[in-house]
Amino acid sequence: MEKSKSLHIVMFPWLAMGHFIPFFRLSKLLALKGHKISFISTPRNLSKLPKIPPNLSSQITLISFSLPTVPNLPSLAESSMDITHNQQQPLKHALDLLQPQLASFLQSSKPDWIIYDYASHWLPSVAAQLGISRAFFAVFTAACLSFMGSPSTLIGGGDDGDNARSTAEDFTKIPNWVPFESNLAYRLHEITKYIERTDEDNFGPPDTVRFGVTIQQSDVVIVRSSTEFEPDWFNLLGELYEKPVIPVGFLPPILEESDEIQDDEKWVAVKTWLNKQRVNSVVYVAMGTEVHLSKEELSELAIGLEKSGLPFIWVLKNSPGTGESELEMLPNGFKERVKGRGFLYLGWAPQVKILSQESIGGFLTHCGWNSVIEALGLGRVLIMLPMLNDQGLNARLLNEKKVGLEIPRNELDGWFTSEAVAESVRLAVVEESGKVLRETAKAMEGYFGDFGKNDGYVDKFVSQLVDYRK
Repeated sequence: MEKSKSLHIVMFPWLAMGHFIPFFRLSKLLALKGHKISFISTPRNLSKLPKIPPNLSSQITLISFSLPTVPNLPSLAESSMDITHNQQQPLKHALDLLQPQLASFLQSSKPDWIIYDYASHWLPSVAAQLGISRAFFAVFTAACLSFMGSPSTLIGGGDDGDNARSTAEDFTKIPNWVPFESNLAYRLHEITKYIERTDEDNFGPPDTVRFGVTIQQSDVVIVRSSTEFEPDWFNLLGELYEKPVIPVGFLPPILEESDEIQDDEKWVAVKTWLNKQRVNSVVYVAMGTEVHLSKEELSELAIGLEKSGLPFIWVLKNSPGTGESELEMLPNGFKERVKGRGFLYLGWAPQVKILSQESIGGFLTHCGWNSVIEALGLGRVLIMLPMLNDQGLNARLLNEKKVGLEIPRNELDGWFTSEAVAESVRLAVVEESGKVLRETAKAMEGYFGDFGKNDGYVDKFVSQLVDYRK
């Protein structure tokens, strides 16, 4: 690459594992193409990233900023996986207090571009004053972003005329700005908790305002998806944002990336067990880093897996604020009853490695976009149990694409039964009626797992960065 074309790019993701992963993956791809990357986060978050490959060590610099202390945020909490759902706002408040450190770094380093997330809504104006080009990297689908609406709708909320949305019910309807047939909307139980803000939430703007201001003040918006997968939604998004919307592809994972974050002994045990199972027979169950199921939900899910009669591997975690792990919250006698057929795994699991094993027949997932990309990149059918954030909208989109099915639930409170879990799992993984879902999911490898195709999106994006900067 010619020296004049090499850019210095600063990356600043929101403090969540589902955001670090795509930001870091994009950083490595940009560095491979000769650009210099400054990746900014807090000490504990940077320590969780995969090691920088030796050939990129001179291109990527990790910049560590200490997270300021704020009320209602546990002392060691630096990411969304360290906290309960109702501590999200204090974490955003702490992020907001990083503004002076970030402004000072940008002033002294004078990068060409800064690529940031939705939460740091104050960052685009800081960068603009310093003459730095600005890109919002949305780690969501174009469908999800379109559902949320234009910047004025996001910022205006209940004051945006015909587009006003102020109650939970407003989010359960397909927006009037969607001009084509779609069932994309939230269920009531998925949105209620976001509408009800507590007193503790009141020291920062709501997420809708963070999104709206971030989009409005960016030069370009980058989306982790492809126009082949979401053609109509990308067209709509360009109209809503009235600025360049650039697909960067799915940034599929490279298997080697999970080598450093696994415990060898644990992985050997998992692999040995998986190798004993029949091809396409095992249900992989993992609900991501932020979803924390109640004891009752864990119990229904456990009994449902037991009733399904299928072998399964279930990743469980420690729940922040409870002092109890999900493993300890399982029904009495469950572990003994499923011994041999069910593999219970506590802690961080090498998900891509597990999904890549030929015995995996389906993925029971919370529908976080990272997990969906990892699963469809390997052609795995989805059994969907969305809980938070964009997950419900992802599930509706994936349902329309016929790559899986949602576990039926009560729309008001989100309750699901063990029978619904068992039936959904069996239909998706083994029953004849689920064959079309399995075939469609398998065909998705061509979108999600094709490195050549996805790299083409990144190449195009890089040339646009160079052109916009000019």
